[in-house]
Amino acid sequence: MAAAQGHLSDGPDDADGEDSPPVFRQAVAGLQGVRLRPEIELDATPPPQRLAPYSYALEAAVVVDDQELADGRLILLHDPAGHEAWGGTFRLVTLVHADLEPEMAADPLLPEVCWSWLTGALEARRVPYAAPSGTVTRAGSHYFGGLAEREPSTRIEIRASWSPVPPVPPAAAKPVRAVRGGKAGGGPASPPPEGEGVPDTAAHLAAWCDLLCQIAGLPPGGAPDAGVVTLPQRRDPQDRR
Repeated sequence: MAAAQGHLSDGPDDADGEDSPPVFRQAVAGLQGVRLRPEIELDATPPPQRLAPYSYALEAAVVVDDQELADGRLILLHDPAGHEAWGGTFRLVTLVHADLEPEMAADPLLPEVCWSWLTGALEARRVPYAAPSGTVTRAGSHYFGGLAEREPSTRIEIRASWSPVPPVPPAAAKPVRAVRGGKAGGGPASPPPEGEGVPDTAAHLAAWCDLLCQIAGLPPGGAPDAGVVTLPQRRDPQDRR
């Protein structure tokens, strides 16, 4: 995967075309310029074409010492007509993978813990969201024949989606009544502020990257938080060299 070596999320590429709705272009533009942890490599990737009229996708990997500890995709969907299941016009969809140590993989509460990392990351960033749904899957592999020397491995997969809720717009401005020659005349209402109805996609991206780092076993960024539990780093992460 091509990496954004500057550790900034990529720009909107062709998603800012004139045929895209302004709110979608603004939402995609919000994904650029987000400063990320140095362990995260992020790049734009072709989005799926049939999930929504407009879509934009990013792929990312958590890489430490040229070894990939976790990877995932984040897809922004937009349907100007709205979607009943979304409860709005925007939806974020993700797929995240990481390999686990056997002792962690055997934890019966692992699915609940991993799901709480997603919702916890969103809440920690204080980004409003709605209608979350998804699955947490762990799959074990045992090796035989020419691969018998390999140790059994377990991989965790999080498939999830949620609706990013736009900020509550300010109260509509009242019409301005201009006074001319001692008589009051009607005036146009003030236009709505630019970006109104657009979710804070930058904050959602930051929360998603927090999830990636947590599932990769990295300590939280900034000051240590004793209340945060991360997966131990896997024994044999994928070597990217």
